[in-house]
Amino acid sequence: MNKFKKISKLIKNFLLENDAEPLFYNNKINSKLEICFDFYNFGKKNKDKIFYVIKRTPGAGLFSNLIYVLNHLEIAQKNNFIPIIDMENFTTIYNERKKIDNSLNAWDYYFEKINKYKLEEVYKSQRVIITKDKFFKQFNNTISDQKFRKIGSNYFKIKKIFLNQSDNYFKKFLNTNTLAVHYRGTSYKTSANHPFPATHEQTINKVNQIMSSHNYEKIFLCTEDMGFYLKMKKNFRSNLYYLNSFRSFKDDAFKIFPRKNHRYKLGYEILLDALIINKCKGFLHAQTNVSEFVKFLDKKNKIKYYTLFNGLNTSNEYLATYMWHYKNIVPEIIGGFKYK
Repeated sequence: MNKFKKISKLIKNFLLENDAEPLFYNNKINSKLEICFDFYNFGKKNKDKIFYVIKRTPGAGLFSNLIYVLNHLEIAQKNNFIPIIDMENFTTIYNERKKIDNSLNAWDYYFEKINKYKLEEVYKSQRVIITKDKFFKQFNNTISDQKFRKIGSNYFKIKKIFLNQSDNYFKKFLNTNTLAVHYRGTSYKTSANHPFPATHEQTINKVNQIMSSHNYEKIFLCTEDMGFYLKMKKNFRSNLYYLNSFRSFKDDAFKIFPRKNHRYKLGYEILLDALIINKCKGFLHAQTNVSEFVKFLDKKNKIKYYTLFNGLNTSNEYLATYMWHYKNIVPEIIGGFKYK
């Protein structure tokens, strides 16, 4: 039995042993979304409070988890619930077996706690709601939405160690006249109903065009795609900067574990990348949660954004596996990408 199943079984047993009683409660958050809350009674504590436990198992990428949490924080805020993020008992793809920064809660690896309440106290309280893992269709996918900035100002704070590290890196290696480039390859090429990534050649041509027309001096590269990373190194040797992050030729970041604390480091690296990108003057990107998070941080719109859009992949999961590769090799006249 894997770790997730063990933890799920423990949680279920814990609920049963404490006579948790789900109560059906309909609450309209807005005209488009109706949530049914299950209330659990774990004990006698905090009779005057309602705790709202936000969990997502196994979750997805770091910023996908963040937008999921922000949507639920909005629900908690509108209903005067006390939000609690439990990524300890309900593990994500970033969870390590041993503590990181003295915590088993994957949220706490990267962000400050959102309030003073501990999980131990919550699970001894009289009225507790535990969210489903479902990302409702009516949820907002746009992290940079102004309402999430407001919610974020109340609850969301990146740990200072990451802010300091990004500051130090930028000051040491880069300057304000830097173009950041985020290339999302590997699994993005085959993801149904997601934007098609640009081809390597499309992106490099666009980088050359932007560099010459806007006089950027340096490039900061963020990518998990080893093939693109190697091509960028070949084309921009002297002025290319990047973190020594995990990269691969295929989608195996969460399938192999080549280093200690690999899962934690995957989250650490993409967070640090995004924080450094936020300090750059220009940003070339596809439509991803990374670019959305950078816009979330860029409250004063100081960054010049350049977008590469190749259209959307099909919603058919079988066909989606092949569409990017087909469009990459055929001429535009029979459905290929516009330029390579």
